[in-house]
Amino acid sequence: MKYRVSHQTIYSYDDDVRNSLGFAHVTPRVLPWQHVASHEVNIDPGASQQRQHIDTYGNTATYFHVTAPHRTLTIAASTSVSVEPPQYAAESLAAPWEDSRPLVSPSTPGAWQAADFAMASPKVQQVAAASDYAAESLMPGRPIGEAVTDLMHRIYTDFDYDSTATTVTSTVPDVLEKRAGVCQDFAHLAIACLRSHRVAARYVSGYLATQPPPGKERIVGADASHAWLSVWLPGSDQWLAIDPTNDQWIADRHVTVAWGRDYADVTPVKGVIFTQAKKSKLRVSVDVSPREAHMAS
Repeated sequence: MKYRVSHQTIYSYDDDVRNSLGFAHVTPRVLPWQHVASHEVNIDPGASQQRQHIDTYGNTATYFHVTAPHRTLTIAASTSVSVEPPQYAAESLAAPWEDSRPLVSPSTPGAWQAADFAMASPKVQQVAAASDYAAESLMPGRPIGEAVTDLMHRIYTDFDYDSTATTVTSTVPDVLEKRAGVCQDFAHLAIACLRSHRVAARYVSGYLATQPPPGKERIVGADASHAWLSVWLPGSDQWLAIDPTNDQWIADRHVTVAWGRDYADVTPVKGVIFTQAKKSKLRVSVDVSPREAHMAS
């Protein structure tokens, strides 16, 4: 599938902002199953400094510094990208889940690259309740592909999607208690379940192209930023990407932007401002449209 992705973030303030410094993770990654044909990030008002750099995990981050006084700041990213369903080696999926623990078996090929994702991180606490929940899926010797898929399905079944149940600061224990949340929560929960058993798993941010109901047209801006996770397949450089919010392996509707230990590593936009403003508003609009439809319009 070929897509045109538009991601616009608008900050509005009730007084002048003298300086805005920010980082944005809005550039999709180049991957074996994902090709980025073009990409641009525009800042309004124009940035006095704007550059891209590759972070610790290979993501492209955009740094910007706006020095012109402003009451509205817009970060607009536009990407032309094509996506195929990732392919996984059958022998890697069939390996026992116990082999996906790089800290337990550091001599396993690829373990050193996965080790960082087997440890706790600020937004992924390895709580006992998560370990207990995961144990039902991680039966001794069970193939990693089967075990992870079962965990994904159970989270989809046992937890309700409810945008009012949590906030961006909610924790894994909060989600376990409320049995509800959004994609970010379900990704953090699944990662906590796996890391509590020392399995390497990373948080992935991106976009999901939505499909309108039969007979209905697409509504521009109806798509949103999305989150899922990927799990290290032992002895390889492959990671099985799963989406517990939708109970599926990622395929050609998922556009991968960035990955890290948790949400904090790949926040779409974050930064610091210098102002006397007392109030602010944030608006985010995302659209993922088939490229052919975009060109035809």
